[in-house]
Amino acid sequence: MQGAIARVCMVVAAAILNHPLFFPQENTTLPDQDEELMARMREHEERLKMEQARLEEELSQLEEEQEETSSEEGSSWYFWSAVSFVIFFAIEVSRFQGGADTDIRPVEDEDVFSEGGSITPRTVVLDKDILSNFCDNCAYTSAHENWRVRGFVEGFADDLLESLRSVCDRQADMEVGDFVGIGSMFESWKVCKPLMCDLLVPFWPPDPYSFQFHLWCSPSSDMPPDMQGCGRIKVTRFGENEEGCLCGSADLGEDMLCLLHSKDDPLKVSRSPDELLCSRHTRFLSKDQVMKWFQISVTKAWGRISYKYDFELNFRNLDAAGALKIRFRSGKVVVMNIIPVVQLEDTDAYFVSHFPSDCDSAPDPCWHLSFAVYERNLLKHFSKRLPQNSCHLHCLQIVTFLHRKQTELTGKSALTNYHVKTALLHLLLTERPSAWSIESTEHRLRDVLSFLQTSLREKRLYHVLIGNSKVPQEVQVPEIIRKAEPVNLFRSLVLQRELYAATIAHFHEMLRNAPVLIQEYTPQVSNRALRHRPDASL
Repeated sequence: MQGAIARVCMVVAAAILNHPLFFPQENTTLPDQDEELMARMREHEERLKMEQARLEEELSQLEEEQEETSSEEGSSWYFWSAVSFVIFFAIEVSRFQGGADTDIRPVEDEDVFSEGGSITPRTVVLDKDILSNFCDNCAYTSAHENWRVRGFVEGFADDLLESLRSVCDRQADMEVGDFVGIGSMFESWKVCKPLMCDLLVPFWPPDPYSFQFHLWCSPSSDMPPDMQGCGRIKVTRFGENEEGCLCGSADLGEDMLCLLHSKDDPLKVSRSPDELLCSRHTRFLSKDQVMKWFQISVTKAWGRISYKYDFELNFRNLDAAGALKIRFRSGKVVVMNIIPVVQLEDTDAYFVSHFPSDCDSAPDPCWHLSFAVYERNLLKHFSKRLPQNSCHLHCLQIVTFLHRKQTELTGKSALTNYHVKTALLHLLLTERPSAWSIESTEHRLRDVLSFLQTSLREKRLYHVLIGNSKVPQEVQVPEIIRKAEPVNLFRSLVLQRELYAATIAHFHEMLRNAPVLIQEYTPQVSNRALRHRPDASL
């Protein structure tokens, strides 16, 4: 009898110790480990049958030897044998189902993410006085300087573009429109130096040519999955496919006249793809050709007006067409990014030749589609509905400041200011407006950091406008963009493990250094706190 009790206990103990909570599964979703899992299941099944046979044999022997034992005691042993069998079988079944159905990240990713220790946005120590003083500096000192810089940049950009138009051949070169200001400087959350202004400069081809757009989300698109959010721009000639008149697409000779179009009509002028800045042997607009043309044009334009200004103007990056640095005699520096873009039909979306701070550029002739104007309008939409002196821009300023300082310490990572702004916009779409009062700065700041941490852990951060039905209709996002499939901005982290590990390390270090970085930026807070202490005069 005692031997039977011991064996029953061993079966129950083995079942408990085999529970998946004691031994976490490893990479149960990987196909190459399915066979190993099934082999272990078969071993467990064989052990179960052998143990069950032994128990039944011993119990039958006990029944024969102890027939005088009461029926209640006998039924009790049968009961515990059945219970142990059910427990063991149920746990093994649950373990198998858990391995088959649960989407578990690889152990390597768990290890990478856990290297940061116990530091989380909820455990970061953030002093309310220091945060308040930081926000005051951003709201008053930085805002005043930003407005002055914006005024100067807008005036200079107007003058430079007007000079650029004068050096271009209107019959042959691209036509240039007025600039559109985007980014942190024009959204009132710029905090780090150098002061930088991003300007979009739309252009279009000369008559009789026009642009035809092929988006990644078009029904007939053939663009690869890694080109989500991009498109191609085809240069087409007006009248190429027009029926009824051949003078625009055929050589009729000098003796033939067209009764619909005069001899000097632009339809008769034909240009090569190189003149139209197209990629080699194609009719698709080339980013490289556009940047080369724009850089040459800007250089000529500055040569015409440089005598009027008392500062130095240099190209900051030769790979970016309009990356300019202005250095005054006082030593002050202002950075301008004049970016040539193509407007998507009659919308406020623009095909961008390059992003100033983006190293992940699409190959030519694919162009990234920028929704910066709609994002600026979305922030304006929230500003009208949030409490007065709301904290949403303060949260954005603080996190981008921490990211910038951490980048200076440990180098670049996949995380950008655009990701931070995207996280904030997602929270603004989900949180109630009253939650963004200035008194809630600390809580909302932790929410933004937690959202980023979760997005990095899952390697998933969706574009806030593409395929998002939560965006208000007042923002007027184009219907084709609103109905498109969401685009994951962290797609590169899924494919590049080293980049993912570096980004996780960067984020954890940023959290760990956050209290020190903020305090160093606002040293006067300690003096202000000292003045308010009762014993400050001692």
